Amino acid sequence: MGGVPSTDALRAAPEERLVNLVVALMATEQGLTKDTILSSVSGYREQAEAGASKDALEKMFERDKDNLRGMGVPIETIGDYADPDDLREARYRVPMAEYALPIDIDFTAAEIALLNLAGSVWSESSMSAPARSGLRKIRALGNTVDERIIGYSPKISVRDHAFAPLQRAIELARTVTFPYLKPGEAAPRLRRVRPLALVEYEARWHVLGHDTVADAERTFLLSRITDAVVVTRESFDPALRRGAGERALDGLRQLALSQTALVEVHPGTEAALRLARRASPAPQGLRVPYVDAHILADELASYGPEARVVEPAHLRALVIDRLRGTLERNGGVA
Repeated sequence: MGGVPSTDALRAAPEERLVNLVVALMATEQGLTKDTILSSVSGYREQAEAGASKDALEKMFERDKDNLRGMGVPIETIGDYADPDDLREARYRVPMAEYALPIDIDFTAAEIALLNLAGSVWSESSMSAPARSGLRKIRALGNTVDERIIGYSPKISVRDHAFAPLQRAIELARTVTFPYLKPGEAAPRLRRVRPLALVEYEARWHVLGHDTVADAERTFLLSRITDAVVVTRESFDPALRRGAGERALDGLRQLALSQTALVEVHPGTEAALRLARRASPAPQGLRVPYVDAHILADELASYGPEARVVEPAHLRALVIDRLRGTLERNGGVA
């Protein structure tokens, strides 16, 4: 399918675009309009030049803005001075007052580096509000530290309720139980697992563990754990954790390579921008590798008419079911 953006800019990590956006918003006192951001900030500019539509870029900016606010970055929206409620020409900035430390507090370069490294991993959901505020102010002193250490590094997003208890169980080498709902099953089944490693793949968290009933290693998607994870008193050999993260990621990569979807996308749309980052060009569109057909179907259905599944047939059927369900829930007739 001709015209699908396939430049390196579309494949750039979103974290890089977020860093560029934060830097731009911190560098202005008056604020930047959305048009200025989309045309000048690296990450948006290249995608606009590659043919992305303004609507797709604006959607991306809104998501980026929400993600940054979720990380604790205080993005301020400034309306028209004469009518503050008029946001048609709104400007955006990160107020530097949020990054100021009391004058009687001082850190050495080494202390700043250690504080940044300690705080760079966790996002809003795993840090208290005072901790996030303190960390932002500490980072404001970063001009004396190596730039590769200071900054808004990619965060671990801990939105899944199962993450914290699973992490604790891995550290303690304790067996856990949790209800797990597999696609196509009517009800969740209780699993008893020795958790070995938590890994993120395609922006979703998985746990690799030894299923004691199946007596085999299994990878579980955290978002499919339907209720509380119970950490039992049953211990296991901590040596089982050795190399588990690498095994989990390798297994997920191999699974994704073994199954791909051919998807037609409209050039310049959000679907084209997001899918092109992890897909390869194909004569009829994009060849998208995937781990879980149900999760990919959720994503593709969210794009509406911007994306159409050519193959495989079972994935196309899953997307159609989701679109039909959305139509019926909103009073339409499929």
